[in-house]
Amino acid sequence: MAEYAALSFRANFPEAKLLSGDLRKHNTATVARLVGRVDLLLSSPECTNHTCAKGSAPRSEESRETALQVLRYARVFEPRWIVLENVVHMRPWKRYSELKTGLSDLGYQVQEVVLDAADFGIPQRRRRLFMVADKEHRLGALSFPKSTAKPANSILDARGTWKTTPLRQKGRAKDTLKRAERAIAEVGTKTPFLLVYYGTDGAGGWQSLDVPLRTVTTLDRFALVEPGPNGHTMRMLQPSELRRAMGFPASYHFPEGTRRDKIRLLGNAVCPPVMKQIVAELTTH
Repeated sequence: MAEYAALSFRANFPEAKLLSGDLRKHNTATVARLVGRVDLLLSSPECTNHTCAKGSAPRSEESRETALQVLRYARVFEPRWIVLENVVHMRPWKRYSELKTGLSDLGYQVQEVVLDAADFGIPQRRRRLFMVADKEHRLGALSFPKSTAKPANSILDARGTWKTTPLRQKGRAKDTLKRAERAIAEVGTKTPFLLVYYGTDGAGGWQSLDVPLRTVTTLDRFALVEPGPNGHTMRMLQPSELRRAMGFPASYHFPEGTRRDKIRLLGNAVCPPVMKQIVAELTTH
């Protein structure tokens, strides 16, 4: 995954300097000499062992502690601003207050805000925690103008572009058919909808197309079901559609890689319009 993320960065930002690998193992002084002055430090520490999506599986404290690398790099670079992004469930972590205090001890004014991508005109419900810090001025209340969220149908490629299969074909998983039948009973036989896998939100395993997409994850979890002359057909949403659901610009392109690579890359990403407004708010402040 790290290798593909590096390929993606190089493909879309060919003039940027890139250091890949485990940040814990890099010498910060060496990195500082290579990169030079930094005004803004953006960070997204590992979230896998904070998120509720992990369920009751064991948590890795080593993974969680990658967040403390922000302090390590802040000491060397001394950026004016810092933004840390993670899942909302990072807050109960036992060392979360230590992270905040560490930033304060370095001279930063720190504020937290939870934002939903749908409030920024993105066709996806994606709530994330952002810790923002300013070293020179006291942060007032951060405010962001809300936009009308786009529905999930706005991300779909033209019909007929992708290969579909009959919904009720032989060998289809029983649970998949149950999800579909629940949806059809609700929306009728003439309305398309999305099947949603790997979710335990109690919504029946499907969603309407006239509301924003549920959170894009690193798993291939959304299937489009459409009525047709010979019955309902089904196909998985494509990386190009999930790219639009994340709010990436049309100019963003994927390097060569598998479908799995692309979906994992998007599921781990931050929605660009959200981060753009955060940075604008900080720098205007």
